[in-house]
Amino acid sequence: MTMRRSLILIPPLLALLAAPGHADTPGGVQAKNKAVDGEKVYKQICAACHMPNAMGSGGGAIPALAKDKKLADPAYPITIVMKGKGAMPPMSEILSAAQVAAVITYVRTHFGNSYPQPVTEADVKRISKPGRSME
Repeated sequence: MTMRRSLILIPPLLALLAAPGHADTPGGVQAKNKAVDGEKVYKQICAACHMPNAMGSGGGAIPALAKDKKLADPAYPITIVMKGKGAMPPMSEILSAAQVAAVITYVRTHFGNSYPQPVTEADVKRISKPGRSME
């Protein structure tokens, strides 16, 4: 490599070294997320995999949440979010029950979904109790 090429690479490498590091957690999420607003939680955590438009990744690897009939019963998304399934990691260590309730309510009322009954923090705590299975 010539001296000129080496000099060109130095600024980008220095920028990478100066960038703040974050601990690795599922989905690149910081371990202590404090947003309680459902839209903010979706944008900060869920959109990384399910996409900003909730259409998923295609091919079924990351399912679409848009126009999703499985969201009609809030027990299904609560269980998946809290306990995980397949490629979906459990979010119970990252999100509070209030955050889970907020984001599920947000998804159930947006992206072509029309399930207006809000999910409550009490719903999340009741449905995600240890030993309870979604099947």
